[in-house]
Amino acid sequence: MTHHYDITLTVNGERIDGHVEGRKSLVDFLRDDLTLTGSHVGCEHGVCGACTVRVNGEVVRGCLMLAVQCDGAIVETIEGVSDTGEIADLQDAFERRNALQCGFCTPGMLLTAQELLSQTKNGGKVPSRDDIREHISGNYCRCTGYHAIVDAVEAVAVARAGRSS
Repeated sequence: MTHHYDITLTVNGERIDGHVEGRKSLVDFLRDDLTLTGSHVGCEHGVCGACTVRVNGEVVRGCLMLAVQCDGAIVETIEGVSDTGEIADLQDAFERRNALQCGFCTPGMLLTAQELLSQTKNGGKVPSRDDIREHISGNYCRCTGYHAIVDAVEAVAVARAGRSS
């Protein structure tokens, strides 16, 4: 017997009332029920980072979280974060530095990079290339080889530090 649950959450600033199976993952709910397809389904084991979203401000793997766990939560997808302009500079840097090719990993990379960069705002230390590599290491990219991604994130970190000084 399959159990269904009523949930209410805020997704990209909009209140959502849903009715979901207890075993439905958050990423499947976002993609299938809400047609927010920016977060991808990759390994379904929390290893590749393609399903990355933010829940209550924290970057999480959408394949490892059940939709019912998000009842009452604030969920932000790549679409929402992009629409607000929060990551516009990162998106531009990824394009300028060829840090994306097929685009499958890009939403997770952008959210993960933004998480790191948001930790260094307000006079915080600019992350080193090693810090950036370590922070994004949980996100797989088969196309770019990470060098261009690290370049893009580093460029934005330096630019943001210059603006906040």
